[in-house]
Amino acid sequence: MSLLNQTGSVILMNIRSIPQRLWMSLATVVSIALVVAVLLGFLALANGFRQTLKGSGSPDVAIVLRDGSQSEINSTLSREQIDLLGQGPGVRAAADGGPLVSAELLLIVDGIKRSTGTKANMPLRGIGPNGLAVRQQVRLKEGRMFAPGSNEIVVGAGLLREFSGFEMGKTVRFGAQTWRVVGVFEAPGTVFESELWADAPVVQSLFNRGSSFQTARVALNSPADLAAYTAYVGSDPRLQLQAQSELAYFAAQAERSGLLIRYIGWPLGVIMSIGALAGALNTMYASVSARATEIATLRVIGFSGVSALMGTMCEALVLSFIGALLGTAVCGLLFNGLSASTLGAGFTQVAFRLQMGPELVLQAVMLALVIGFVGGMLPGIRAARQRPLLAL
Repeated sequence: MSLLNQTGSVILMNIRSIPQRLWMSLATVVSIALVVAVLLGFLALANGFRQTLKGSGSPDVAIVLRDGSQSEINSTLSREQIDLLGQGPGVRAAADGGPLVSAELLLIVDGIKRSTGTKANMPLRGIGPNGLAVRQQVRLKEGRMFAPGSNEIVVGAGLLREFSGFEMGKTVRFGAQTWRVVGVFEAPGTVFESELWADAPVVQSLFNRGSSFQTARVALNSPADLAAYTAYVGSDPRLQLQAQSELAYFAAQAERSGLLIRYIGWPLGVIMSIGALAGALNTMYASVSARATEIATLRVIGFSGVSALMGTMCEALVLSFIGALLGTAVCGLLFNGLSASTLGAGFTQVAFRLQMGPELVLQAVMLALVIGFVGGMLPGIRAARQRPLLAL
């Protein structure tokens, strides 16, 4: 019999004998499933967060910050600078004929999370009359926009899912001031859903911000105008600001924050893999010991040690693959699409949904197969080196 036929026969025989070691095999499958589910959960968390931030940007909207600022929270713009930004090339006209520029503030306030009942940071954004016009993906879901000059706020649907006390008609207190919720807006798959919006002049007055802003969003006629507008902002000595597309800004934010989550998930997955590997080794050593006479008989009648090695390794890979499928199914049922929130670049909560994807599943399955390969290699070598007559 050829080596290929020998190997195929041994592999088939080993796989058919798995029910004879049901509980040990099941323990290996479950341990690998746990590794896959935990790793996929972290990867889906990072992917959902990254996709939410990336989906927030628009290629024809420029976001302008103070030169050197990495995020909105540590930027400052004056009223005079805002006026100059509206004079740049390619700026789209608003409904009133003026430049479509939204000067904004971003502050951190406290809210109570529904899941834990504890305080967490939330972003309160002060916007002007053009704030909604520069965000074409946003629409009012319920109620109305705040009235200028009033202590009224509108709430993002994502923030409403994660925090309590912001339902329509409720009043909330930030510092010494009381605010009334008059509307709920949605922008699916964007970071804007995690914000509270209020009138910018009111926010400036009540939070002692004078006449300053932190950022400006400038709507352009087309993405092709971005290069000229960026050059205008960077070259005017009166500005000392930096401009980039909103799409590029959120992509950079997503990359920094997503990496942090992945750096937590992969080490945890590797640590758990060590435990799963120990279980796989125990199972496969027990399999080799239980089939010692069987392996010896095959060797006596002419089967090679390579076929014994491959049979053991394939058995371990099959158990690992089953565990990977189980872990993927569990993660998909329990976590995929689950609403969550985590800290963004401004140290505020960003609401998003966990998102699994084929590339993430492939990474988790590959880790499971590595566990199976290593877990089957050493017991397989032992099976290949077994002395037939002594075993008999």
